[in-house]
Amino acid sequence: MRSTDLYRRYQTAARDLAGHDRGCERCTSSDRTGTARCEVGAQLYEAFARLQGAYLTHLQNRP
Repeated sequence: MRSTDLYRRYQTAARDLAGHDRGCERCTSSDRTGTARCEVGAQLYEAFARLQGAYLTHLQNRP
């Protein structure tokens, strides 16, 4: 996978999560109150975190 593809997927996941959070009261309050995200929000967050980790690892390992 090229780094530009990984970056694009990471940024798309960030936008998807932010869009969901804007419309989901449970997910919006989860950061402030420590409550669990809704099922969809949890899946979006997991995808974002996984892609962010992969992209940061790629940056650390590049020559």
